[in-house]
Amino acid sequence: MKIDKVPEGTKLTINVSGRLDTTTAPQLDEELKASIDGIESLIMDLDELEYISSAGLRVLLYAQKVMNKQGEMIVRNANEQIMEIFEVTGFSDILTIK
Repeated sequence: MKIDKVPEGTKLTINVSGRLDTTTAPQLDEELKASIDGIESLIMDLDELEYISSAGLRVLLYAQKVMNKQGEMIVRNANEQIMEIFEVTGFSDILTIK
């Protein structure tokens, strides 16, 4: 998995590529915890994400809960496979997906 962060003032875009699973989820979790303090708009760009497991979903849920208190989180560019996982798990109702 590769994580690229693009900060713009109180907006942060995080591009995640590869596989977000039990092995890589802690890395994204650490990046988020270190980066979202003071952020009002968090964009999770999943354009190059190939797979997400329940561990990856937990990290997104954590980020959503934090951002509900301090601003907004938008998930964008999720492919068909990732969208299907979001729909089956009910995350499509929890996350703001564009």
